[in-house]
Order: sequence, then C-alpha cells, then structure tokens
Amino acid sequence: MRRPVQRGRKASSSKRGQRKLTILKILGPGLITGAADDDPSGIATYSSVGAQFGYAMLWTMPFIYPFMTAIQEISARIGRVTGRGISANFRRCYPRWLLYVILGLLLFANVINLGADIGAMAAALNLMMGGPTALYCVLFAAISLVLQVWIPYRKYAGILKWMTLSLFAYVATAFVVRIDWVKAIQSTLIPHLSLSSEYLEALVAVFGTTISPYLFFWQSSEEVEELECEAGEKALKRAPHQAPQQLQRIRWDTYLGMAFSNVIAYFIILTVAVTLNAHGKTDIDSAEQAAEALRPIAGQFASLLFSLGIIGTGLLALPVLAGSGAYAIGEALGWPVGLERKPSKAKGFYVIIALATLIGLLLNFIGINPIRALVWSAIINGLAAAPVMCFMMLMASSPKVMGKFALPAYLKIVGWTGTLIMILAAAGMLWPNTK
Repeated sequence: MRRPVQRGRKASSSKRGQRKLTILKILGPGLITGAADDDPSGIATYSSVGAQFGYAMLWTMPFIYPFMTAIQEISARIGRVTGRGISANFRRCYPRWLLYVILGLLLFANVINLGADIGAMAAALNLMMGGPTALYCVLFAAISLVLQVWIPYRKYAGILKWMTLSLFAYVATAFVVRIDWVKAIQSTLIPHLSLSSEYLEALVAVFGTTISPYLFFWQSSEEVEELECEAGEKALKRAPHQAPQQLQRIRWDTYLGMAFSNVIAYFIILTVAVTLNAHGKTDIDSAEQAAEALRPIAGQFASLLFSLGIIGTGLLALPVLAGSGAYAIGEALGWPVGLERKPSKAKGFYVIIALATLIGLLLNFIGINPIRALVWSAIINGLAAAPVMCFMMLMASSPKVMGKFALPAYLKIVGWTGTLIMILAAAGMLWPNTK
C-alpha cells in the first residue's frame, strides 16, 4: 500500500518542479529589462528624490507602473510578432534620416549612462574595500565586455537573470532601518503634489529614469534573439498558432519584470527617505554618495548592502546599455546582430558594443563631471522617449506591420496615455531652464 502513495507523491513533486521550471522559463527579457532599469544612474535619481523629498514621491512608483508595463509589452510584441527589432521595423516604415537622428540620441545617452554606471560601480567597490578606483573602472568594463563577446546568448541570459537577485539588497536595506510604515503607505496611496520647480524637475527625472528608450530597443531585440534560439519558434505573423502561448508569456514576463523594477525603486526611495532625509541630509547627487551617507546613520551593514546593490545592478545594466545601442544600429544598417552569434559572424554588432563600453570607460578619465553628464543623459533620454513611443504606437497599431496582431484597445489606451505623460515630462525637463 505504501508504494502507490510514494509514486503519487513523486508525481506530485514532479509536477511542482515542472511548474517552477515553467515560471523560471517565463521570466526572460522582461525581467532583465526591468532589473536593468534600476542601474546605478537610476539608483542615483531615486536616492536623490528620497533624500530631497522624503516619503513625498513614493506614489510615483505605483502610478508609473501601468504605463511602463504597457510600453515594454508593446516593445516585446513588436519583436515577437514581426521577427525584427524596433530599429529594423522603423527602417521599413519611416525615413532613414529620422531613424538616424533618434539612434544618435540613443547612443549618446547610452554612452554617458555607461560611463556613469562604470564610475559608480568602481566608487562603490572603493567604498567597500578601498583600492584604486581607476583600476576598478577598467576591471568592470573589461568583465562586461568579455561576458558579452565570448558567452553565447543562452548562457549569458541565464547569468543576467541570476544577477537580478542582487537588487534584493535594497529591499534588505530597508528592513535594516526603522520605517514609519503608516506614513509610507499613506504617501504611496495619496499623491503629494507640488508646483515648485524643484519638485517638478525631480518628478520628470523619475519618469525619465523609469521609461527610457534603450529599454524599448533592448526588450524588442531580445524577443527576436529568443525567437531565433528556440527550435520551432517563428515570428507570430508567420506562425499565428503560437500566439496565445507567446503573448501570454510576454505579458507575464513584462508585468513581473516591471513590478520587480518598481518595487526595488520604491525601496530605494523609502530607505533614503527614512535615513538621510529624516536626518536633514537632502543633497545626494550619486548612488555611491547615498551608500556612503548611510553608514553613519543606518550602520555599516546598510551601507554595505547598498554598495553591493550598486555593483550588482551595474553589471546587469552595462550589457543592456551597450547591447541596446548595438542592436539598434545594427538593425538600422542591416547588419547581422545578436549575442548568440560569434564575433566573426557579427563583427559590426560587437564593434559597437566594444566602442560604446570603451568610450563610456574613457569618460571616467577625462575630467567630465559625471553628475552633469547624467543630467544631460536624462534630458536626452526624456526628449527621445516621446517621439520613439509615438512611432512605436503607430507601428504596433498598424495591421501592415503587425498583421492581425495589431494592438488591442487596452494597450492602445494605456500606451498612448504613457506617451502623453512622456511628452509632458519632456516639456517639464525644459521648463526649469526657461526660468
């Protein structure tokens, strides 16, 4: 009588294991994209907002979630339905000169972000163990470059998935310090608005950091990469019978990935609010400054966790920043692209990755102020996001581009609303300069 019971238990255990594997398989481009959104420059923005305004901007994370989720799902759909990334579709639908202008802005902003992220990672490691910051910059750039060039996409995607766990350092940090949860929940559910130029500028920075063009290009191209790696998978326009499963996977991957991104950003704002803002320190300009300032207030352990998070998310973000630019330019010029390809089979693609990483590295050695560079990067990303989103919405709504998989009504409504928000954010970025 015991054996059948054990077989039943084994079968039940096997089913549970299959479910876990299915969940892990669902999480892919959306999870990696969401985690990369919280790169060191993003951490600097969230830290600055938490230090300057305390709890007052916690509401921005749940507010922006549906819009960033919609636009990232639309990006993924474009890649999976057409079998081409955003840049390749753009080239077929719109004038080349317009595409090149957008790609120039994208690459410029990405390179600045790369440089700032490399510098932040090096500064965080220096904060943890001392040593030469310049050498750490070179080390992190080299590690990122070697991983992208020499490890095939399937293995590399697995590495990036595991790297997302480093972001839990910010959740852990929040529980090391004392939090007024009643006030935190009130600030999350009830928006605190101000018309001061400082508040509006910070609000625009949060929106611009959360919804960035490089994330659109990356997730769309990674869907194409996944498509080419999986045997039997085809673009949904050519294999519509695969659509129910694939569109559901994209939806869950994106929803969970963006939720993960926003939860981490929320806890960064919260941690800095209850430590630095509560103690009167409101002038944080970078992620490593936030980590260093936490030490005397929240303790060595909180500072260590914060620093580890900077390094972990930086290692995750560098390939996304360099890779998104390489995909966009390669697709625009008709080059072979993809991290699954060997360097000899996609030379131009890997040259762009190497150049973007090296130029970003050099920015740390030529005396450019990284904070001013990040400001310019945020402005460029904000200005580029609005037109890119407009063209994406038009492409994704077009039966000519998407066939019978043109956007459903709910994605059109939320996507266009998110686009309007970014248009207003772009206008807001310029507003303080007119004072």
